[in-house]
Amino acid sequence: MFVGINPSVISVEQGHYFARKTNRFWPAFSASKLSEEAPRGLGVERREPEHDAALLAYGIGFTDVVKVPSSNASAVTPAQFREWAPRLVARLERYRPRVACFHGVMGFRPFVKYGLGRADIEVELGPQEIGLGETRLFVVPNPSPANAHFTPAEQAAWYDRLAEYVLAG
Repeated sequence: MFVGINPSVISVEQGHYFARKTNRFWPAFSASKLSEEAPRGLGVERREPEHDAALLAYGIGFTDVVKVPSSNASAVTPAQFREWAPRLVARLERYRPRVACFHGVMGFRPFVKYGLGRADIEVELGPQEIGLGETRLFVVPNPSPANAHFTPAEQAAWYDRLAEYVLAG
């Protein structure tokens, strides 16, 4: 389960996750080991936003910490995280994905604080020391073009690490 901070206005308008053309999720995901099974089933070389729902058949889903669209994730307020993080906890407890992969620490930290009631957790990229029932937690860099610290190739490498983590558990 991929977990974003919140949907962009463009994604909501188009009805697909990571729909902004400049977002690096789909190119990095397509280049990663994590999506190797999907091309055969989908009959495409590269996955695109319109494939988000079809990826459920391959065990890959999408959601957000906060379900309020904005043009920039920095517009998400602490009050919105406080309201929505417990709802995400409930969804994760209901559906019990093997791994919930958060896109960036900016969404994971408030999830831990407001959803799990833990402000004492050290958060870094990669597997997390805490989980949610049977669901293991993992954090990758945010693929937003605003996060220029990571190249698309580095983003794909993080998805490769995630694939190894999923298979190891």
